[in-house]
Amino acid sequence: MRSASAPDAAPRVRPRPAVEVADIFRAHGAAYRHAHGLARAQRRAMQAIETCRTAALGGHRETCDTCGAERIAYNSCRNRHCPKCQTLAKERWLAARRAELLPVEYFHVVFTLPHALNALAQGNPRVIYTLLFRAVAATLTTFGRDPRHLGGDVGGTAILHTWGQNLSQHLHLHCVVTGGALTQDGARWIAAPPGFLFPVRALARVFRGKYLQALHRAFTTGKLLFAGSLASLAEPEAFATWLRDLRQPDWVVYAKRPVAGPTQVLEYLGGTPTASRSPTSGSSATPTASCASAGETTPTATA
Repeated sequence: MRSASAPDAAPRVRPRPAVEVADIFRAHGAAYRHAHGLARAQRRAMQAIETCRTAALGGHRETCDTCGAERIAYNSCRNRHCPKCQTLAKERWLAARRAELLPVEYFHVVFTLPHALNALAQGNPRVIYTLLFRAVAATLTTFGRDPRHLGGDVGGTAILHTWGQNLSQHLHLHCVVTGGALTQDGARWIAAPPGFLFPVRALARVFRGKYLQALHRAFTTGKLLFAGSLASLAEPEAFATWLRDLRQPDWVVYAKRPVAGPTQVLEYLGGTPTASRSPTSGSSATPTASCASAGETTPTATA
């Protein structure tokens, strides 16, 4: 695999919005938390954003050495979900990803885990998320190298989301994938047919098979923990039955060419506070970077 690299591009400066997330949280956060059952990480993030750069977190006095002018600057919450605290890091990440884009067609591909895995993910986030990255990487590699499709290595960026827009647990991996592949000798670029990458139903079946195979391997090697309502799954027969049930429904994979190009997708994903961002290129399934989402830090794999 050839790792992607990007120059240290200067982030773009954006105007301050008239209404910030913190303003909305301060006005409606308490009522929302009272009416909805939120996870501990979600509550902590909301409360951190509400108090960020306010007197609640304390502050410090800044004095000009020349004229003596003073101002009070309140401390930041430093929560990684805070739009204010993470703006610079986000802009640097976006600048690096833009610099990596090739002058080719791109596709937005999303792989979603069934909600039946949610409880297991809560107790085993690192394992479940790592398997997701690796299964997606293996699936895209399989299709990319298949001469019936492209016959080479695709590249792209994978971003983990663990929550949906309604703040419910929803595990899915967004991928911005090249509409073509590089031959394994690196000598030739093979473009995908215009507007089409891979058949999504076939992608979903292969993804399901690879993920469940890896999940079974994690079970047999003792990497999974079972507690509470999942305690019975610690028995091999019960776990095997549970896996068979997971094989029955169709798994969901989305693939579409973004109308405004890959930059549009990166802007959307880069602006999502609960997104974990990991540059990927080629077809390795080896963890290559640290990736965080919704209160967990997990290794990521290329896709």
